Amino acid sequence: MEIAEKRIEELELSRIRMTITVRAQDLRSEYDAMINEYAKQARIDGFRKGHVPVSVLERKFGPSLKTDAKARVVEKALETALKDVSRPPLAYEMPELENDPSFELDSDFTFSVNYDAFPVFELPSLDGIEIEIPTVAITQEDIDRELEDIRQRNAIVVEKDRPSEIGDIVIASFVELAEDGSEISGTSRQDFSFELGKNLNIYKFDDEIVGLKAGDEKTIVKTFPDDFEYPEYAGKTVTIKVSVSKVKHQDLPDLDDELAQDVSEKYKTLDDLKEAVRAHLTENLQTRLRKAKEHAIMDELLKKTKISIPRSMLATEIAMRWESLKQQMGVDSEEHLEMLLEMSGKTREQIYNEWGPLAEKALATNILLDKLIEAGSYTSTDEEVDAEIAKEASHSTMSPAEIKTEYEKHGTIKYIKEDIAIRKFFDDILSSTTIKESGQMSYLDFMKKND
Repeated sequence: MEIAEKRIEELELSRIRMTITVRAQDLRSEYDAMINEYAKQARIDGFRKGHVPVSVLERKFGPSLKTDAKARVVEKALETALKDVSRPPLAYEMPELENDPSFELDSDFTFSVNYDAFPVFELPSLDGIEIEIPTVAITQEDIDRELEDIRQRNAIVVEKDRPSEIGDIVIASFVELAEDGSEISGTSRQDFSFELGKNLNIYKFDDEIVGLKAGDEKTIVKTFPDDFEYPEYAGKTVTIKVSVSKVKHQDLPDLDDELAQDVSEKYKTLDDLKEAVRAHLTENLQTRLRKAKEHAIMDELLKKTKISIPRSMLATEIAMRWESLKQQMGVDSEEHLEMLLEMSGKTREQIYNEWGPLAEKALATNILLDKLIEAGSYTSTDEEVDAEIAKEASHSTMSPAEIKTEYEKHGTIKYIKEDIAIRKFFDDILSSTTIKESGQMSYLDFMKKND
C-alpha cells in the first residue's frame, strides 16, 4: 500500500507518534479487494457460495465491512510506513492507534499511532572520570569467621534425648490458638527446622522453647512490640502451641590438620587450609572491588547523559523481576507470592514502585554500556574465549573441551564474548580513571554492601 504522507514526532520517554495519510483511491482499492474476498467465501441463504453479490453483503454487513476495511488499511499502511524508519517499534508492545480516526471511503484517511522506540542519546565523554572506593583489608577475624563456617559445614548432626539448648537444631510443629483454645485455620506449620538462638521462625519464640525435649509440647503467649518486623503481629498478643518432634546437636570438628584433610586432599595441614582461605577471600575481594569500580564508573557516566527509558521496556524488566522473585521464593502462582508479601507488610504495587527506579537505572546502565562497547569496537578473539573457558575448567571437574561443547550446545558462547568485551572496555577506562579513597570499610560490610 502506498503512503501519501508520513510525519514522525518525538514524544517523552522515547515514545514516537507516527501520523500516516492514505489516499482515497487506495482506500477504495483496498475495500473493493476485501469485499470481493468476502463475497467468494460468504454463505447467505438464497445464494450459492462464491456467488453472493457485493451489494447484498454491503446491505447486510455495511458497518462491519467498513470497520474491517479500516483495520486492514491501518495494518498495511503501518507495515509500509515502518519499513524505512530509523527508530522502529520495540518488541515489548504493539503500536497503539491514537483515538478513533474517521474513516470514509471517498476521503483521504489520516491516522496516528504511538509506539516505544529504542532510546537515542549522546555518548558521554570518557575523560576526567573520578570515583571513590573504600579501602578494604582482610583481617584475622575474617579468616577465623571463614574457618568457623568450614567447621559448621563439616559438623556431624546427631539426635539427642535431652533438653534443647541454644545452638541445637529443633524440628517442631506449631499453630496459633484462638481464645477458646481451638486451632486457627491457616496458621499451622509442620516439621519446621531451625537453629535455636537465630530466631529464624516467624514468632521468634526460640528462648521460650529452650529446654524442651523431643515429644514435648508447650503453649506460648507472646506480645509483640509495635515495631515488630512482621506488621501483621506488631502490637498484638498471640497464643502459639508448639510441639517438638526432634532435637539435634551439632558436633563440631576441631580446627586441626585432620579437618583440613577432610575438606580437601589438597591440604595436608591446618596452615594449608588457612592459606587457602586467605587466598579465597583475597580473590573474592578483588572481584568485588573490580565490580564496585565498574559500577562507580557507570554511575558517573550516567550523570553525564540522559537516557529516556520507554515505559514498555521498564514494564517488561519489572515483570521479569517479579517472575525471578517467584522462583526465588519457590512459589508457582501469583496469589501465593502476593500472600507471602502481605505477611511482610508489602503489596505487589509497593514492590513494583520500589523496583521502578532500580530497574530504570539498570536498563540505562546496560544500554549505555552496550553503546560504549559498540563505539569503541571492543570484541573478543577465539583465543581469548578458549582462555576464558580454560580458566573456568581449572575450577571444575570438566575439561575445557567439555565446557566449550556445553556452551556451544546451548548457544551461550556469545555471553563469554560479551564478558570479554566488557572487561576490555573497563580495563581501558580504569587506566585513566582517578580513584580516590572514600574511607575504611571492613571486609564483611563491603561484601554485604556489594552483594
